[in-house]
Amino acid sequence: MKTLGLLGGLSWESTVPYYRFINEAVRSRLGGLHSAKILLASVDFAEVEALMRADRWDDAGGLLAALAAVLERAGAEALVLCTNTLHKVAPAIERALTIPLLHIVDPSAAAAKRAGMSCVALLATGYTMEAAFYADRLRQHGLEVIIPESADRAHVHRIIFEELCRGKVLDESRRTYQGVIRRLAARGAEGVILGCTEIAMLISPADSALPVFDTTALHAQHAAEWALA
Repeated sequence: MKTLGLLGGLSWESTVPYYRFINEAVRSRLGGLHSAKILLASVDFAEVEALMRADRWDDAGGLLAALAAVLERAGAEALVLCTNTLHKVAPAIERALTIPLLHIVDPSAAAAKRAGMSCVALLATGYTMEAAFYADRLRQHGLEVIIPESADRAHVHRIIFEELCRGKVLDESRRTYQGVIRRLAARGAEGVILGCTEIAMLISPADSALPVFDTTALHAQHAAEWALA
């Protein structure tokens, strides 16, 4: 079994499921008392979020790249960045490494393609929905991508940072997301990519008018499979 380096705390609310999902996948495959070999570096998200808000993405990338390099020196054989939005700085992190970065978009895109999807909606932070880095990688897999209209994007973003990243899961906000998903379905989306690792705290398959692809679970499963290959 290979050792995974997890770069988390972005936020810690969604890093916890990564640890659980990866270990559950290893136990399911190997049985007995087996668990995953994991190294975790967890940041103070307030520091990183301030850089994001100030549009200092190069600084955020440098901070995360330095931590990723620490994980490699400690023995990690692949890196898992436990966040969607900070994959915006994935190139900076990759430049600091000689080990692979297991990109979060790829397993989610593959799952959507296996399900026969050609057009998916993207729910995420405003940074992710409004930039090209995420949707373009989905398009590289042959998927058309729809994002919410401006007002809906603002609601989705606010709920992530003001509620989910703070551990608040509110029924009213679930209803807000359900309305957003229905409007995306009306525009032709066949499924929805939960392109923020915290959204699965709020939206499950039972809550959605469309099939959902939980990037946290899919990314963690992909990482576990890589470690066991």
